[in-house]
Amino acid sequence: MAAPLKGPGKSKSYDGSDLRIGIVHARWNTTIVNALLSGAKKALADAGVREENVVVQSVPGSFELPFACRRMYASSEIQFSSSSSGFVSAATDLLGGSASDLVISSPTPSLKGSTSSAASIAPFDAIIAIGVLIKGETMHFEYIADAVSHGLMRIQLESGVPIVFGLLTVLTEEQGLVRAGIAGELGNGGHNHGEDWGAAAVELGLKRRGWQQGKMVD
Repeated sequence: MAAPLKGPGKSKSYDGSDLRIGIVHARWNTTIVNALLSGAKKALADAGVREENVVVQSVPGSFELPFACRRMYASSEIQFSSSSSGFVSAATDLLGGSASDLVISSPTPSLKGSTSSAASIAPFDAIIAIGVLIKGETMHFEYIADAVSHGLMRIQLESGVPIVFGLLTVLTEEQGLVRAGIAGELGNGGHNHGEDWGAAAVELGLKRRGWQQGKMVD
């Protein structure tokens, strides 16, 4: 039987052990959203992303996803900056007031994995935005889908951090169940798109690091 034309091709394997990934999800349509969230987290774990380096936040609905992604990334930058400032302050005290010989590492980590067991405080390498919109009787569906799509694209272009588009826009509940891999009597029919989003976050996170260093990561 021929492989289906629609859908992602065979994914490549990437080592995400040194990545820090953010996930923000809406709380509307939670049965579907929770399945997608689980799929994304599974894909991240399969790629080696450590559990303590996956930060999950929730917002009331999909309309809030762009704002949450923007502020979540800004917060991770503050965490990194605060840690660096604390290091300089402590080192300055030890050196008798001079920090001129100190070199603070760039927020762009190495492409190679880290062996540290502590949770990373680096800015997020990628953020996954997860939400589910189901068509109703009014134009609400169209307005929200359009606004969120443009908002997420704008944020990733302005911030330079990959925002993985995990917004399902479906016409029926059944379509959502199928795309979350929980359709049918057994609750395992279809394909969980969250797994694709997790894999995309790892790939884009690593490629972004490479591009920041003038390298092309295949």
